[in-house]
Amino acid sequence: MTDGIVAGTGHPGEELRVERTTRTLEEEQSFHDANAADFDDYDAELDWSAELQGGETDDGLPADRFLDRELSWLAFNERVLEMAEDPLTPLLERANFLAIFASNLDEFFMVRVAGLKRRIATGLAVPTNVGIAPAALLAQIVQRAHDLQLRHARIARDSFQPELEAAGISAVTWHELTHAEQEAMSARFEAEIFPVLMPLAVDPAHPFPYISGLSLNLAVRVRVPGEPEDQFARLKVPAVLPRFVELPRVGHSQRFLPLEELIANNLDEVFSGMEIVEHHAFRVTRNEDVTIDEDETENLIQALEHELSRRKFGPPIRLEVSEDIDDDTFELLVDELGITDLEVYKLPGLLDLSGLFQLAGLDRPDLRYTKRVPVTAAAFLPTDQDERTDFFQSITRKDVLVHHPYESFATSVQALLEQAADDPDVLAIKQTLYRTSGDSPVVAALIRAAAAGKQVLALVEVKARFDEQANIRWARQLERAGVHVVYGIVGLKTHCKLMMIVRRESGRLRSYCHIGTGNYNPKTSRIYEDFGLFTDNDQVGRDITRLFNELSGYAREKSYQRLLVAPRHLRKGLLQRIERETAAALDGRTARIRIKVNSIVDEQIIDALYRANRAGVDVDIWVRGICSIKPGVPGLSERITIRSIVGRYLEHSRVFAFWNDGDEEVFIGSADMMHRNLDRRVEVLIQLTSSEHKRDILQHFDKAMSPQTASWWAESDGTWTRRFYAEDGTPLDDLHRDRMLQIQRRKRPGR
Repeated sequence: MTDGIVAGTGHPGEELRVERTTRTLEEEQSFHDANAADFDDYDAELDWSAELQGGETDDGLPADRFLDRELSWLAFNERVLEMAEDPLTPLLERANFLAIFASNLDEFFMVRVAGLKRRIATGLAVPTNVGIAPAALLAQIVQRAHDLQLRHARIARDSFQPELEAAGISAVTWHELTHAEQEAMSARFEAEIFPVLMPLAVDPAHPFPYISGLSLNLAVRVRVPGEPEDQFARLKVPAVLPRFVELPRVGHSQRFLPLEELIANNLDEVFSGMEIVEHHAFRVTRNEDVTIDEDETENLIQALEHELSRRKFGPPIRLEVSEDIDDDTFELLVDELGITDLEVYKLPGLLDLSGLFQLAGLDRPDLRYTKRVPVTAAAFLPTDQDERTDFFQSITRKDVLVHHPYESFATSVQALLEQAADDPDVLAIKQTLYRTSGDSPVVAALIRAAAAGKQVLALVEVKARFDEQANIRWARQLERAGVHVVYGIVGLKTHCKLMMIVRRESGRLRSYCHIGTGNYNPKTSRIYEDFGLFTDNDQVGRDITRLFNELSGYAREKSYQRLLVAPRHLRKGLLQRIERETAAALDGRTARIRIKVNSIVDEQIIDALYRANRAGVDVDIWVRGICSIKPGVPGLSERITIRSIVGRYLEHSRVFAFWNDGDEEVFIGSADMMHRNLDRRVEVLIQLTSSEHKRDILQHFDKAMSPQTASWWAESDGTWTRRFYAEDGTPLDDLHRDRMLQIQRRKRPGR
């Protein structure tokens, strides 16, 4: 791995800040975390009010105007898979996309498929907003998932692995090793792996063991020599060991033996004195949803910890097996796990391709994207390189808009917070924490500020899916350090990204605020695309002060001046602006709406956009994941254009722009257009006032929507057309590369 150097804070004699730009294994695995957010609150997403469950509207919007969200999510994951197929994608980045696809699909099954199955079984499922019966929808999901997972496995085996081998990196089988290499690996097995293994027999005295979710296992049939009956044992492949065991190098090539392959070919050591009849890999996915009734819970942390302990014991919902599994072993697994035929996935090649994150992290820069170093935002560079950056002074000079990962999180958000922690004039810091990193410098700065006697408030969202345990640990560590830790409002997840620093200046208090579209996570900030606004605007400070009071106390704010806040104001505010554009179009005036989100599902918002389209409003939507809108339908959505970009960075920011008769309103924030974001979360959008900031964001938006930029184009039937090449075969523009080059050309203040 190599480190890149980015501009420091400008302290005299200070070493430049070092920021790792080649992704670590932890970063590769965290790349799909933003997609995990698509799986929150399954039951609530299905509890639509009756008037939103499809059906023709009074003003003639057709009953079949929506696309199903689950099938749309699978279409998104197909776009991830297409990046793994693309020969233009560097080889180790293709490994990363293969692993992301696998991790995404695991979570889709653990939450979305599991939730739908549970509701069907309990009779709680209702027809979807597209009018599909729940059982029919499940059948469609399963068929589509089968097709995609089989395609995924074949890509890995038939195209990716041969190309990897041609580049000098091989995932070999046991039989490709020389006899001497086999002996050496067997010795390594005995010394490093054998002591960790825990074989579990199945017989009258030993019932079929519990198979933990997402664990990779070997189903082994053994026989006592001379006896006719086979016996079954389960052997778990230890997740604490690397998935691929590196062999000694031969020249410049790197060779790796899958851990399960090494174990499988040394089973005679594990089952000493027994005859090995058959062995096959298998893997089980379980329902890992967590439900907390906050209204009936006295201690949220204890209740959540109890539910997390139960998560691993959810019922099985998917069984993955190698395609060459023998009938007897297969039937035993199906019977013991209670799996139906629809829940079985027979796959070629290796199981659990999320293990490719390990290979994606190899130090082969020639097989990765060209290194791009995040730069310090120009507004945070001192006018003289020998000066120290004063972040408060920079923000006082003018509002600062930072675009991650092109501009560094470490030299903006993190550095500001660290300066605040050490500044004697800072009296208080307030911050929301939804997802953060394992060694978070953000948390460390909050702890240091509390130790210095400052008032520190941290609103920790302990219900952030799959980060619950980590957030509980952070909450307790913060409490022990004297930080005021709160968990938000009962029944709502706090998803907004807010930081406020209160500082005494010239006898008065000034508030410095940061409102972002992404989490306060230094690791994911290197690969997630997000905007963040820094401002000392008095009105914004008052708005955020009131919002924090509402989150930590009993205040109930009726309105905000610069913010749109869910659940009470955001939906209404967006609908009013969509309706304003609709009215302008009906009056013959120019009208335009531009929206960038991770997902757009909410029926009320979609219907408002359909009505705007009918009135003559041009609607451009840039969506990363789920999209329930049908674009290009005559009389319904012919003015609606939808694009998606999946690439080097994970598009994560949310932007909403309304033409407003030329005085364009632009908002950034944390909210997607989903029921949970609008109705069951605390979300914040802030209106930008700087013409420079608005122009920058909208030019970037237009670049993404341009036919000259590589992207996927949404079709009315829910499919997506990949457009990466011009008619003459030349590659179209790469948005992420071009944006980085654009930002690197920006000048420091005063130059």
